Amino acid sequence: MPDHHQAPPPAPSVGQLVELSRYSAACGERIVRGQRILGVVRVTDAPAEGEGRIYVVERGLSSHDELLGLVTHYVDHARQCDDIPLLHLYPNNGEVA
Repeated sequence: MPDHHQAPPPAPSVGQLVELSRYSAACGERIVRGQRILGVVRVTDAPAEGEGRIYVVERGLSSHDELLGLVTHYVDHARQCDDIPLLHLYPNNGEVA
């Protein structure tokens, strides 16, 4: 008789969103989040409440230390410019991410 056991479900390819930091700027409160997608860590900057643009800050980080350094630098820059840092890094690009 053939064995008809079901295969185990595949591992999720999209991990849970993790809040890494928050900052306040003239545009409102923002959340810097991390998420593993298909094995690659992606860092985003999103509004804390309501609707608004979500920016991809970085993808493909290779270590936890690199992630912590990126988030620290990004949030410090946000506080200095009182705005979303990506808008100042790429001022002539209407489609940042």
